Amino acid sequence: MEKGVRLNKYLSDAGICSRRQADDWIMQGKVAIDGKIAVPGTRVLQGQKVSVNGKEIQKEDTLVLLAFHKPRGIVCTAEKREKHNIIDYIQYPTRIYPVGRLDKDSEGLILLTNHGELANRICKARYYHEKEYIVTVHKPITEEFINHMSRGVPVLGTVTRPCIVKKEGNCKFRIILTQGLNRQIRRMCEYLGYQVLTLKRVRIMNVELGDLKVGTYRNVSEDELMKLNQMLLKERMDGTKNSKNQRTHKNFKRGK
Repeated sequence: MEKGVRLNKYLSDAGICSRRQADDWIMQGKVAIDGKIAVPGTRVLQGQKVSVNGKEIQKEDTLVLLAFHKPRGIVCTAEKREKHNIIDYIQYPTRIYPVGRLDKDSEGLILLTNHGELANRICKARYYHEKEYIVTVHKPITEEFINHMSRGVPVLGTVTRPCIVKKEGNCKFRIILTQGLNRQIRRMCEYLGYQVLTLKRVRIMNVELGDLKVGTYRNVSEDELMKLNQMLLKERMDGTKNSKNQRTHKNFKRGK
């Protein structure tokens, strides 16, 4: 058995960035272990010191999981070079980063955390996690539009998964997706001749936006976190039934 933890996972679990961003930093030579520049695939052993751009990284002991009502115009990235990045907007006192994304022109619920493993499991497309949106378009919605959206629409070289679509008004509908292709709803609507005017995400799995005001955030409640753990645990158990690599599930607990 290999010792230690992969460097990209170590950085992700420390709340520094996503695994993908960690891989980029490692390739760019920004990450060092015990003062030596790390290479892709490196593993971190107990007691070793990891630094990014010369700054030593400390893992967070307390889980942070926030529900944030993202305004339009804010970009879901921790990249400081982006003027309107979500991290600078929130100005949370400890290091966090967004779980997944919500495009710049959309508003609504996005989660932020300091725990990489939790973020990765929420984002895994193969688990069909539900995300719910309310959308307004520029012209009246037809039954044909609802049926076609529900069955799946060709976008980005694939056909979207079947989904739940319900008409909410003359030009408004509710849609529940289990995947997150880039600007998926907008592309689906465009394919059918509709232009999206407003798009708001109102739910991620069991966490709802509710009456959270635009530009504000709240801690995900203990009850929500417990339910989220239960959902992730069920997925882990279902996934290991047909897997040769049995792994132990760890609940994500909020620190005291």
